Amino acid sequence: MTLTIVGHWALIIGIILAVLSGFTEISYITPTLCILGLIVGFLNIQEKETTPFLVAVVALLVIGLSGLQIEVLPITADFIFENFIAFMAAAGLVVALKQILVVARPNEK
Repeated sequence: MTLTIVGHWALIIGIILAVLSGFTEISYITPTLCILGLIVGFLNIQEKETTPFLVAVVALLVIGLSGLQIEVLPITADFIFENFIAFMAAAGLVVALKQILVVARPNEK
């Protein structure tokens, strides 16, 4: 099993857990989603995919945070948004740090 497949399954499991967490209580869901997000960030996103991924993460985080501000949503949606934010923020953090290291790398002559 290659690392890309592990990253792909981490993405699928993270999304499923974030949604399921809105309907049932799952112990240690936030740390689990953060770890899965880190795995996704390290294994799935290549350098050429960095910009589109980070734009998508920012859009999803803004949507998730604005969803939390709407008080008419049921508590289920709040839990889903909170856990999805934890998952995507961890993945975005890794990809952003990797991109910073690429940009800050000294030019080779």
